[in-house]
Amino acid sequence: MNEAQLEMEEKLALLKLYLEEKKLEEFRLEFLSLHVYEQGQYYLSLTERERRQMYFYLSPREMADMFEILEEDEESVEVYLKEMDPQYAADMLSEMYTDNAVDILNQLDKKDLRKYLSMMTIDNSDEIKELLHYEDETAGSIMTTEYVSVTVTQTIGEAMRTLKNKALEAETIYYIYVIDTAEKLVGVISLRDLITHEDNELVSDVMGDRPITVNVADDQNDVAQTIRDYNFLAVPVVDNEDYLLGIITVDDIIDVIDEEAASDYSGLAGVDVGEQSENPFVAASKRLPWLITLLFLGMGTATLISRYEVLVSEASILAVFISLITGTAGNAGTQSLAVAVRKLADNDDKNKSFVRLVISEALTGVITGLTTGITIFLVIGIWKQNFILGFVIGTAMLFAIIVANLAGSLIPILMDRIGFDPAVASGPFISTLSDLTSVLIYFNIAAYFMNFFI
Repeated sequence: MNEAQLEMEEKLALLKLYLEEKKLEEFRLEFLSLHVYEQGQYYLSLTERERRQMYFYLSPREMADMFEILEEDEESVEVYLKEMDPQYAADMLSEMYTDNAVDILNQLDKKDLRKYLSMMTIDNSDEIKELLHYEDETAGSIMTTEYVSVTVTQTIGEAMRTLKNKALEAETIYYIYVIDTAEKLVGVISLRDLITHEDNELVSDVMGDRPITVNVADDQNDVAQTIRDYNFLAVPVVDNEDYLLGIITVDDIIDVIDEEAASDYSGLAGVDVGEQSENPFVAASKRLPWLITLLFLGMGTATLISRYEVLVSEASILAVFISLITGTAGNAGTQSLAVAVRKLADNDDKNKSFVRLVISEALTGVITGLTTGITIFLVIGIWKQNFILGFVIGTAMLFAIIVANLAGSLIPILMDRIGFDPAVASGPFISTLSDLTSVLIYFNIAAYFMNFFI
């Protein structure tokens, strides 16, 4: 543990002491001097009794600053809110940025959602309700309405005064959005532009008049791609008529990227990598469905092998190389799957991506299959002094890898085409499917050449 970590441990221990001894002023002074992330880590380390005491020491505004950065699962957030006085919780949610409050409220059941909304001011409640009706994982569901806008007819000096008045409530002030009298987005001006231009200049002469926007119904992945492509700190959200509805900031996109990465890892592994439960029975219940499904798919491979029992009994050497071929093909298929899922996430033109990816993976399969096949042909030929057997194993390896590569790329593409998350075509599934096809290829080739190596 380094010096900074030791210092933080000492601060957290001191805070707990102040809480136990009910030293209100000392606790507030020490707690509010921490960064909000550190405040959150301290909060998560407390018992329920300590947290309940903490609610009496901090205002809803102070609690909101810390609560916004908590990264807890749905069950925990609900527990924390129910520990608070309902009015206190409603006031805290009102003090949060709208998009963050919506994220939390979306995790609650409808009864609790209505309860907290009824305790808020009409303005706050209406603002949150407006965002709640957008579909999950769209631009509308992750945007915030706390932004700074100015009118196209204002001067730079007037725009600067508007910015100063709204800065405390805005989630970001680096971009100021320019609207016309109908509240349609017509341009964007940066904080740098406001600072470096004269007060008497018109906003319309300084602004960029071709703002990059996202539609309120756009998928959050497309929004993330836009922000990454243009290196934005925030992007405006408009409707089909170009009315400015809100903005999406880069911190929200980082959350989206984390969610998508976790989703992809979960799909590739066939298990929820974000599961928080330490209970082995709960963890097992979440993993068993995939394992049972793969077990039955694996039984197909075992059944297929049993059909070639006579072949194996006549040439028992074939059994030695079954796992070698199926394992290598499974690894190749998983690699292809990972590349396909990544390219589908990055590429906007899905039609071109489909053709390029299939051709690329087919050629990659041929090259890797040939290289691996020739290698194993030479190794087995020299090892077993039987180059015919080496040829059988090498040829089977070649075609098994080609088929596995094509399956690894085609299956996620087809799933994407029919509207499913391509990452659901998990690594274990592709690997098990590769086992099935590899065994079929291997024994058919072996049966054809059997008379030459026994």
